[in-house]
Amino acid sequence: MNATDLAKAREQSKPPPDADSAAGQSMAGLLRPYLWSFAAVVILQVIGAVAGLAPLLAVVELGRTLLSPGPIDHGHVWTVVIAGAVGLFVRLLFTAASSGIGHLVDGQVQLTFRRQLAARLGRVPIGWFSRRRTGELAKVVGEDVSAVHPFIAHTPGELVAAFVVPLVSLIYLFTVDWRLTLITLIPVVLAVALVPLMMTPTRLREQKEFDGAMGRISSSVVEFVQGISVVKAFGGSGRAHRRFLTAVDDFVGIFSRLVHGISGIGAGMQVALSPPFVLLVVLIGGTALITSGGLAPADLLPFLLLGLGLTAPVAALGHGFDEMQAAGRAVGRIRDVLEVRSLAEPAHPVAPQGHRVELRDVRFGYEADHEVLRGIDLVLEPGTVTAIVGPSGSGKSTLVQLLPRFFDPTHGSVVLGGVDLREIGSRELYRMVSFVFQDVRLLRASVAENIALAVPHADRDDVVRAARLANIHDRILQLPRGYESVIGEDAGLSGGEAQRISLARALLAATPILVLDEATSFADPQTEQAVRRALATLGGDRTILVIAHRLETVADADTVVVLENGSIVERGMPAELLAQNGKFAAFWQSHRPAIADETETHRGVLQGDELR
Repeated sequence: MNATDLAKAREQSKPPPDADSAAGQSMAGLLRPYLWSFAAVVILQVIGAVAGLAPLLAVVELGRTLLSPGPIDHGHVWTVVIAGAVGLFVRLLFTAASSGIGHLVDGQVQLTFRRQLAARLGRVPIGWFSRRRTGELAKVVGEDVSAVHPFIAHTPGELVAAFVVPLVSLIYLFTVDWRLTLITLIPVVLAVALVPLMMTPTRLREQKEFDGAMGRISSSVVEFVQGISVVKAFGGSGRAHRRFLTAVDDFVGIFSRLVHGISGIGAGMQVALSPPFVLLVVLIGGTALITSGGLAPADLLPFLLLGLGLTAPVAALGHGFDEMQAAGRAVGRIRDVLEVRSLAEPAHPVAPQGHRVELRDVRFGYEADHEVLRGIDLVLEPGTVTAIVGPSGSGKSTLVQLLPRFFDPTHGSVVLGGVDLREIGSRELYRMVSFVFQDVRLLRASVAENIALAVPHADRDDVVRAARLANIHDRILQLPRGYESVIGEDAGLSGGEAQRISLARALLAATPILVLDEATSFADPQTEQAVRRALATLGGDRTILVIAHRLETVADADTVVVLENGSIVERGMPAELLAQNGKFAAFWQSHRPAIADETETHRGVLQGDELR
């Protein structure tokens, strides 16, 4: 494939302009499948809300009938009572149905949100995770999705009640007396006039700061819990607590400012919409009209009853105002995650021919203004082991993570079997490349299922063989249920044991390319030796790239690559590099005392065991 063909293929592999925005568009279209359900919620709520006025109107009509001069029409009285009871029953029935459907839709929408988030997070570059705190991301997937509940399950019904009930009540009251109707609206007008004060830029900024403070608390808690063993071992509890306490103090300060800013406004709205204030306004206005002869005393009754009906829905909506605002902000954060650009899949995947790996003038940086890798040119031949060494921060882990395409180079290309990784479909790529990293994550599943993760239908004999090669078989047999023991429930494994489970998983996958990021860092010398023998046995034409900190691993490599500041400063066979007396030789000399101490310690332990 020449340069022109490669450029054309890359252009074809790019997503269309709206591909990555499809997630954002799906936010708007997310509720489209549930439009009929929402319509049913609204219609049922409208019927229930209107029917809920029947008992109040029945009381009004009873008052007028009983207060009117002359004999009482008992038939009319019973008709009014039955109408009020039927209205109450209809309200309860239809409101319950509306609420039930709303909650069912809410559950379905939340499930869709979480599935979309899981799918998107499974496709975004790993570097995106490294720039975000675990607690903040967990808040989006957990708390923010749950925060949508009021917006889906309650807001439609509350909005309907807030508009339909006052509208029907006003129509009726205007037919009784338009002047007292306007007087009855005074509390509602006062409350609505205060709403803009809760939407000022200062209030909105404080609400965003509140959400950010909550995310920082979540992150500090997660970080503290994950590092609790180190904190306790080295006595750094004061420093470790300080980060959490600082986050809490910031939250308290922001929360205090937020409450101080809206408490007066909220109190004013509550007073304006409270039943005593509404009754006081209606009584003052009604008394003035009655004494002037402009209103019959019996006509005051509907205003006393329905006046509360004007303000109660508005008050309920005001109580849910914060929840609706929180839901809106949560939807915004969910949209931000769903709109993260994923690694582009090729429009027309190309199958690699062989598993020779080439890195051609590769440059990469997590941030645009800082390169971690600078002009890497490297060839990994089939059947060879290449060891990457170098000081911390030299770019070793970043380099090996380019092979499974956890990142795309910002310049240059990584080529597998003559094909740029960006032109290979992800499924095909992961059938070619397996990896074992120092930071191992095992699933809450059986040991056998964890080993067979890449080959779900593997025979038990193959699983056992991979476990033997990784020197973990005997330890598995010591677990309560052997290979059926569930990790995290009846199986507790050390860091080295978890690494060996992960290594067994990679060996069972039998991919032609194996990437090891110091995969035996927690292993004892005997285990590491067994693992090296397993890799040598399975080697064949397998291409192995390993980050090495131990001399034994380096000595077994065919090629050693020394990285420094993101560039290759030396490469060659171990013996050749030692003879050059350069960077690799210095690395070798600095590690020899540590290896000698470790070997002597291990020998002493063995002798102690023999004496006992």
